[in-house]
Amino acid sequence: MTDDGADDATDDGDDGTGEGTISLLVVDDHPVVRDGLRGMFESAPGFRVLGEASNGVEAVEKAAALDPDVILMDLRMPGGGGVEAIAHLTRAGARAKVLVLTTYDTDSDTIPAIEAGATGYLLKDAPRDELFTAVRAAAQGRTVLSPAVASRLVSAVRAPRAPGNEPLSAREREVLTLVAKGTSNREIARELFISEATVKTHLTHLYTKLGVKDRAAAVATAYDRGILG
Repeated sequence: MTDDGADDATDDGDDGTGEGTISLLVVDDHPVVRDGLRGMFESAPGFRVLGEASNGVEAVEKAAALDPDVILMDLRMPGGGGVEAIAHLTRAGARAKVLVLTTYDTDSDTIPAIEAGATGYLLKDAPRDELFTAVRAAAQGRTVLSPAVASRLVSAVRAPRAPGNEPLSAREREVLTLVAKGTSNREIARELFISEATVKTHLTHLYTKLGVKDRAAAVATAYDRGILG
C-alpha cells in the first residue's frame, strides 16, 4: 500500500513543480513586445517565462543566470544584437535552444543567425499556435523555420554567390558604416558593445565578402555597390 502510494506521487504529472513545463527567456528591445509574449505564454499551459532581456548582452547574462530551455531572440537590438548573442551562447555551450523571432527575413539576417547556432527562425507575424508549436519543437532540439525563411535558405544553398559578392550581415553593415565615418576599432567596439577582437573578426569577414584588403577599399567598394548611401 505504501509503495503504491509512493509510486502514484512520483508518477504524477505537472503538479506545480514545473515538471514538463518549458521555461523561456524573452529577448526583445521593445517592452510592449516582451509584455505581449510573456502574457501569451503565461496564459498557456506548459510554458513558464523565467525572465526578459532588452538586448543581446543582457540575454547572455540572463541565460547564464536563469538557464531557460528556450530563448526567444530578436535580432536587431541597440546595445547588442541577436546574432552575436547566439554565437556567444553557442561557444559557451549553453543548454538553451535559441528560436529567433523577428520581423526581418533577408539573407543578411537569416543566414548569419542560423550559422551562429539558432535552432529555429520565425517571423513575428506567425500565428499564436504556430509559435507555441515552434517553441515545443525547439525545446526538443528540432529545427523550426518559417516557410519564407526556409525558401530563402534553400535558394542560398542552391545558388552560391561568387567570392566578393556575398551579402553583409546586419552587424557587418553597422561596422562598415562606422568605418566609413573614420571610427577606430576601439571606438566601434565601445559603440556596439562588443570586443575589439570581435570588431576585427567582422572586418575580416566583410573584407572577404567585398573582395578587398583594407578599410579604405571596403568603404569605396561599399559606396560603389550602394551598400553605403
